[in-house]
Amino acid sequence: MKTFDASLAWERGAQAFTDQRYSRAHSWQFDGGLSVPASSSPLSVPLPMSDPAAVDPEEALVASASSCHMLFFLSLAAARGLVVDRYRDSATGYLDADEQGRQAIVRIVLRPRIDFAGQQPAPGVLAQLHQEAHARCYIASSLRGDVVVEGAG
Repeated sequence: MKTFDASLAWERGAQAFTDQRYSRAHSWQFDGGLSVPASSSPLSVPLPMSDPAAVDPEEALVASASSCHMLFFLSLAAARGLVVDRYRDSATGYLDADEQGRQAIVRIVLRPRIDFAGQQPAPGVLAQLHQEAHARCYIASSLRGDVVVEGAG
């Protein structure tokens, strides 16, 4: 079994707390030393208690699914001899009630735009690469909601 660690730090400081008007800003620390400003989404907790400049958990989940898909896609393309020059994605996560009526990210839509050098893959090959990348992405496999790749060939 492999493990992946992240640390989180939040401090109240001099703020009141029981009135629910405390700052949700905090930081995430990762093993390479990177510290990322994080906060609740302003869509969940209004300003000024949220920091719109920070990454919120919902955005991080969507970015993780997008990144995982891309990393497997790049590896699979390279194994087929396809050279990827650029990979961009504009992913969207949808928060809604799930089957039990609880709030959940019920769907993530990936919209990859990929530029290849030299030989361009046929649409069927491109779709196959996306299907295999999706099947191998353990982030997508870990989620209950759908992760969908649009425009995959």
